[in-house]
This record gives sequence, C-alpha cells and structure tokens, in this order.
Amino acid sequence: MHPLQCVLQVQRSLGWGPLASVPWLSLRMCRAHSSLSSTTCSSPERQEDGAPKDFSSRLAAGPTFQHFLKSASAPQEKLSSEVEDPPPYLTMDELLGRQRKVYLETYGCQMNVNDTEIAWSILRKSGYLRTSNLQEADVILLVTCSIREKAEQTIWNRLHQLKALKTRRPRSRVPLRIGILGCMAERLKEEILNREKMVDVLAGPDAYRDLPRLLAIAESGQQAANVLLSLDETYADVMPVQTSPSATSAFVSIMRGCDNMCSYCIVPFTRGRERSRPVASILEEVKKLSEQGLKEVTLLGQNVNSFRDNSEVQFNNAVSTNLSRGFTTNYKAKQGGLRFAHLLDQVSRVDPEMRIRFTSPHPKDFPDEVLQLIHERDNICKQIHLPAQSGSSRVLEAMRRGYSREAYVELVHHIRESIPGVSLSSDFIAGFCGETEEDHVQTVSLLREVQYNMGFLFAYSMRQKTRAYHRLKDDVPEEVKLRRLEELITVFREEATKANQISVGCTQLVLVEGLSKRSATDLCGRNDGNLKVIFPDVEMEDVNNPGFRVRAQPGDYVLVKITSASSQTLRGHVLCRTTLKDSSANC
Repeated sequence: MHPLQCVLQVQRSLGWGPLASVPWLSLRMCRAHSSLSSTTCSSPERQEDGAPKDFSSRLAAGPTFQHFLKSASAPQEKLSSEVEDPPPYLTMDELLGRQRKVYLETYGCQMNVNDTEIAWSILRKSGYLRTSNLQEADVILLVTCSIREKAEQTIWNRLHQLKALKTRRPRSRVPLRIGILGCMAERLKEEILNREKMVDVLAGPDAYRDLPRLLAIAESGQQAANVLLSLDETYADVMPVQTSPSATSAFVSIMRGCDNMCSYCIVPFTRGRERSRPVASILEEVKKLSEQGLKEVTLLGQNVNSFRDNSEVQFNNAVSTNLSRGFTTNYKAKQGGLRFAHLLDQVSRVDPEMRIRFTSPHPKDFPDEVLQLIHERDNICKQIHLPAQSGSSRVLEAMRRGYSREAYVELVHHIRESIPGVSLSSDFIAGFCGETEEDHVQTVSLLREVQYNMGFLFAYSMRQKTRAYHRLKDDVPEEVKLRRLEELITVFREEATKANQISVGCTQLVLVEGLSKRSATDLCGRNDGNLKVIFPDVEMEDVNNPGFRVRAQPGDYVLVKITSASSQTLRGHVLCRTTLKDSSANC
C-alpha cells in the first residue's frame, strides 16, 4: 500500500484534524498515482555523480509513513511573523515568484472578492507582481463560484477563451500557467483537471496559503491541486490587499464556512464547516482600514451573525445561543464564545466616522441584543439583509430553513419596531423542488407584504452533494422557473419603488463613491440603507468650515435631499459636506 493510503486510513480511524494541517500536502500531482492522491518527497537528494536530481525525480521519491507521523501536529493559526520552511522536495528559491506577473479575475459573491485579496496578499509576499493586463500575465487565476450552474458555465466559457491565449504563448516567454481557485475548484476538482488539460493549479477556499508551492510545482509542467477543507483556517493573520486603491469601503471576512445545511445550498460542501476568526484579529484589520482612510466596512461571512469566537478559554462558558423567536437550527445547539453582538459592538467603537455593515446573515440569528445595538449606534447602518428564499411554509420546510412564513413575518415586524426606518433586503429562489403554483403565489404575497428596499432573486439550480440532490426531485420545468422568476422580479420592483419613494423629500446622509457611471456631471454614493444615490457634482458648503465651498470627493459624507426614487436608485440635490457625527446638523 502506498504511504499516503496508510495516512488517510489512519487519519480517519484516529479522528485527526484535516490533512491541510500538514503545510506541504498536495492533493494531486498528475504524474503520481490516482486523480486525488497526495505526493510529497523526502529531502532533495543527489545522483551518484553528484549532480542534483531533477524535480520529477525528487517528487517521485515520496514521503514515508513515519514522515507523516513526524510532521502531523495539532492545527494552529500561524503567526504572521513565522517563516515556514519549504517542503522537502522544493527549495526556497523555487517557491519565490521571481516577479512573475499575476492576473486575477473574480466571479460570484463578496466572499470571493475578499478571497482574491487574501490570495494576492499571499502571492505578493512570495515575490509575485500584479498586473491588470491579461496579455502580459505569466499566471492567470480565476476565483470562482459554484452557487448556480450558470456561474460555473461562465468559467468553462472563460477557460476556452484562455486556452487560445495559452496556445499562442511565444516560446521566448515563460509558459503561461492557469489556476482555478475557490468553490468551483472544490466542487469539480477532477473534472477541471481532466476535462481542461490546460488548468495547471487548483486551490480550494482553504488552500490559498499553498499557492506559492502549487505554482512552483506547475512550473515543472505538472498539475497541482490542494482542495482540502479545514476545520480551523480563517486566514486571521493574512491582511487582505485592497484591490482598488481609490476604494472608500472594504469587506472584512470574520468567519468561513456554514453549518446550516439548507437543502438547496452547496456552500457547506465547497467552503466547509463554520469557524470564526478571533475578535482581536478582526479589530486589528478594521483599525488598519480606518488608518488608511476607509469610511465603510462590511463584516463578511456565509452566516455572519452566527459568529462565535472560541479562541479564548475564559469565554467558553455554558451560555446558550439566543435565536430569533420561532426559529430553529439544523445543528446541535452551540454554547459559549464571544458572539456577534460583542463583535459588532467592538467594531463600531474603532472609528465613529466609519460605517459598519454585515452580510450575509441568517434570520434565525437576530436576538434582541443585536437589534438593540444596531438601533443605538449611529455608525451601524440601519440596513438588514433578511434572506427569506420562499413565502411558503411548506417550501421553507423542504429547504430546511428552520422557520415558517409566520415566524419570518413576525421577525420582520419586530425588526421594524426595534429599528425605526430600517431598510430591508432579501433573497428569493423561484422554482425550488416541488414548488406548486400556490407556493409561488405565497412568495409573491410575501414580497408585497414586506416591501423590501432591495432584493436578489434567482431561479433554482440543482447542485450535486446537496440534500436536495439526494432527497428531492428537481421537478419544476425550466420555463416555469423562469416565468415565476420574472413575476417575482416584477412584483419586487413595484414594491421596492413604493418603499423607496418614502424617501422623497427627506434629507439623507450619503457616502460618496465617485462619478456616476452614466453621467460625468453626476456623483454617486450610498445611503445608510445601501441604496445608490445620484446627485449633481457641484460646489457645496462644508459644515466644518462655514463659508467655505467645496466639491465632494470619494470618501466624503454629504447630505442629499431626495427628489425622486426608483426600485434601485434615489436621486437628489446635494446640500453640504458633513461628518457622520454631525449629519443631523442643518445646512
């Protein structure tokens, strides 16, 4: 039996942590063993004539079972100051980027945007350069999404385009290497490597630290992959590199993975189990962003408000989790740790002039202490994303959402009572397994009843590995899904327009982002409810400097009197430049 097979069997029998705790482990190198095998080597050797063995010879030597036992240790967060030794089959020089240029493309959710920043932070420290020019890239990395089939098809199409670029690569240049990162790498690992032979590197969401090693292996002409999911990886010590130097806002990842196991969702299988960053590391990142002048931070996670920091023993008490009234979980009740209300409180204290948002939450995790904090703090935005997914209790049960329509509506009323003027957004899925016309009508009625300010609506797409894939039947015809989706979109826009028109005549605080995409004479920003606000780029009074007139710049807070509203955008005229603290002042 190959040593790695022994390793896998012993790991399962002893209940050890994930293999990702061994920093040099690779899931696949094409020339070795089966499609998902891991290969490493003992220390570099020399041939009898004294010449160094080539990379393939070193790689083929493989580790011994004793080497694994010696290397395995309890998972620990690495300190940012630590320098990890190179794997035994690579030299430190081979791990360096040698100023090769990396081109990064991001697809999907904001978690992927944050993952792109994490991956680039790791590669930059290894000596790679960043390029925005595809033609001059030596490495092209696609950060991918698997939430729906359409998202994956976009990547397949993109790979076909890149194939021509790789084929035309002049021999005078270093070979072009292409990598797939993120959820699609996790879900379709073997298919990507076998179907598209031009893909050199695969890295799952928990394997970005391994990118320098994977790219070093790819330099030898081998395919390399690491799609191991971790129980503890949060990248807490990796400071993401902001991809836009002119940005006024940033996303801060506070947790990874999800334990909810909704029947339609692929996330637990592509991003793994839920784990949270230590509060201290999050606060450090937010402080650095504040020092850089950013004015808005969005706390990011798959189920952000179920945050639970168990890193400090003194907080691991037996206090039970408080859920929203009428809501249940699909997992065993968790206890102890620093919860989301504590984190939100601490983050909001870092900089009173910095807006705080969070996404994406689950409706079950809105106890009163969270709602009260949002209401009390001026710099925590009065905007809540409240994914409903369906307006039918029967469909919600099939989705394993842990609530009924009635409990959801009661929560909406409670939130609006607790936070006057709150802006609500939601997610909806059209055509889930077994959805009848009556179920669809109930979803339409929920849209009308709640009147969301923003919405994200999609047709259902069956994903392998999910509970729905194994237990339910995707029996709603595609044309019916699309028809229902169009009806939901139409109703949402009608109701959102009504909800947003309440703002007409009101004065709102807007964080300026820059020029409007549709007009060089207009500026664009977002209000507290995260709605886009368009207003003319003209001189205005500065509240802090009476009599002094200025033009708004990205990162400024301005007061705008709203004159018109649609389902997605507000328009108005600017009154003055102000601060978050003084935003209630008369101009």
